[in-house]
Amino acid sequence: MSDLLSAARTAVNQCLGAKRGEKFLVITDEPLRPIGLAFFEAGREAGCETILCEILPRKNSGEPPPEPIPDFWKRFDLFVAPTSRSLTHTQARKAASDAGVRGATLPGISPDTMARCLDADYQAIARRSERLAEILTAGKSARVTTPAGTDITLSIDGRQGTADTGLLTARGAFGNLPAGEAFLAPVEGTSEGVIVVDGSVGDSGTLTRPITLVVKGGYVTEILGGAEADQLKRLLDPHGRDAYSIAELGVGTNDKARIVGNVLEDEKVLGTVHIAVGNNAFMGGTVNVPSHHDAVLRKPDLIIDGRVVMRAGELL
Repeated sequence: MSDLLSAARTAVNQCLGAKRGEKFLVITDEPLRPIGLAFFEAGREAGCETILCEILPRKNSGEPPPEPIPDFWKRFDLFVAPTSRSLTHTQARKAASDAGVRGATLPGISPDTMARCLDADYQAIARRSERLAEILTAGKSARVTTPAGTDITLSIDGRQGTADTGLLTARGAFGNLPAGEAFLAPVEGTSEGVIVVDGSVGDSGTLTRPITLVVKGGYVTEILGGAEADQLKRLLDPHGRDAYSIAELGVGTNDKARIVGNVLEDEKVLGTVHIAVGNNAFMGGTVNVPSHHDAVLRKPDLIIDGRVVMRAGELL
């Protein structure tokens, strides 16, 4: 509990900038109850009027929380939501953010990830993420290659890079924790090449063998590999062709994160690149489908407009 409490203190005080007397809501469920309790204690220590609310686990990520949580949520100054299924892309969360409540979701976070990745220097992570976001915003074309065989080009012309810094102190600020990435939505229909996934993807856990995604005209047209490739197809198929659209190019910036088979942490690992398929409407793209899955790549080279930004996983 001491490691969880230390990490919760970092999140509450450094990431969320909690102030004495603020109203702080912790939404959790039974699988993540110990993490919810750590946040409750950290909020109490910070002098916040802290309320811990445990809901029944949702069946799927994106399923709304029960009534009366949506209305209740909007009455707070800040929140965290460590839940087994994600509340990130719910109308209730968005309405709370629009009402000025700042905070973070922590979907499926494990105690190990919590203890390691939240107890980080988020000022340093912010500097890294913001610089990379500037490079992505200024770029027109990106290329990613890896020793495993990835070689893909993506147009990023006119797209805005976003820094996921973990510093959520402004009114209505929202993000995931643990944080640490820079990302954008590549131009739809422009990506061409091959992605060989050797980190993790979707709900795969740590991969036992790589998955190969063949990309033509901005869509994944083939998924090759073993049982984990079949599992990814089962995740995507119910949502139609848009679930196969190349949705995101992201770069991890959290030096405490490790590839553990949970994409929440894996995509934040410093020295990795991730490429997602599916929904990118929430990051400035045009594809709006209830599916978004990140594929994490190890030891990548990232080239923007011919300039090497990362070589073999090392930021240059």
